[in-house]
Amino acid sequence: MDVRDGYGRTPLHVAAYGGHHDAMRALVRAGADANALEHDRYDIVTIAAVANDLRTLEVALALGARATNVTSRYDGTALIAAAHLGHADVVRALIRAGAPLDHVNNLGWTALIESIVLGDGGARHTQPLRALVRAGARLDLADRDGRTPLALARARGYAEMVRVLEDAGAR
Repeated sequence: MDVRDGYGRTPLHVAAYGGHHDAMRALVRAGADANALEHDRYDIVTIAAVANDLRTLEVALALGARATNVTSRYDGTALIAAAHLGHADVVRALIRAGAPLDHVNNLGWTALIESIVLGDGGARHTQPLRALVRAGARLDLADRDGRTPLALARARGYAEMVRVLEDAGAR
């Protein structure tokens, strides 16, 4: 179960990358660690989140993989990755699974901030931002330069994001 390829991936990582749900279930039943990290520090939750694969994410969570794991070379979370990629359904699923809303990665960014600074201000990134705001993500957590999510959205001219943040009380 713990054999690793050149990328540090276990059979469970490979099954998650391929969306092979029956194999994922069989591997965990046989003792595979559902929270193991590969060399890039991805777990199966992060693999599914980055791929925007909601079904694989649901299987991973059902198998005991945690939405709270700190993953990636950026010391982030699957939620941060999904927010910056604009994967709204995955963001909502991770929120329901208890992903930490206000985790700050080693860049000094939260999921809310990443949806702004790595997004394009369009619907694809505004939907995850809206989900994070509704879930109670802190609007006052600033980046390393002291810029709040509202200030970042304003500086980029992301009108809809600004509206969402202002409506939520970020002034």
